[in-house]
Amino acid sequence: MPATRLISWNVNGARAVYKKGFSEWLHRAAPDILCLQETRAEAEQLEPAMAAPRGYHTVWNPSRAKRGHSGTSIFSRRPPKAVELGFGDEEFDIEGRTIVADFEDFVLLNAYFPNGRRDHSRVPYKLRYCELFLATCEKLRAAGRSVIFCGDLNTSHRDIDLARPASNRNTTGFLPEERAWIDRVVEAGWIDSFRQLSPALEGAYTWWSMPMRARERNVGWRLDYFFISPDLAGNVQEANILADVLGSDHCPVELVLSEQEI
Repeated sequence: MPATRLISWNVNGARAVYKKGFSEWLHRAAPDILCLQETRAEAEQLEPAMAAPRGYHTVWNPSRAKRGHSGTSIFSRRPPKAVELGFGDEEFDIEGRTIVADFEDFVLLNAYFPNGRRDHSRVPYKLRYCELFLATCEKLRAAGRSVIFCGDLNTSHRDIDLARPASNRNTTGFLPEERAWIDRVVEAGWIDSFRQLSPALEGAYTWWSMPMRARERNVGWRLDYFFISPDLAGNVQEANILADVLGSDHCPVELVLSEQEI
């Protein structure tokens, strides 16, 4: 497997982040694969430099349920062998939350998990999505595939993953049932690449509330992840949170896989 640098970023609007210097950042960062979430746009609505940057093959999966809502995209130096937009379940696929891309050496799932909402009204929907997502990953793994999944999971896993766990135990994104799903993912053998390399690092967050100026005080949550199947554990060279990259209320996360044999 050739060395691969992947970045995942909830951009909180592709049109908005483009106006904040996205093209310049992409040129500097130069990932092999870039996964975007919450794109909130169709490719036809975007500037060509955003819709199809030079040197990248792009896949856009906008929401069909509500224009300007959710949506995902993958930019890659080499086109994937095959792409599926969603799971084949219209309840979730209509919101453009998932792209499954086969890059031969591995299958990559880029996902924007639902938000449970302040009143918890969408928590059941979120948990149904979680179940289908894990089942899809496990099916790929059972077929002998190396699997990477990334994106905005809209959940902090443990107390270390948010600044104020005690006051957020009844807040969506840190509910027991949401966290329990990530427990099950880890128990099944999936590896949180960031915690593999930085198991005890505190203050490592990927989302901050903009109205509260929380980013300046680093009062945040770690909601964005790269998980890998166990066979890729020895290939993880770097797993970083790029907290200095601005343009969204989330920052990008990065995974670098080495060239060593699997």
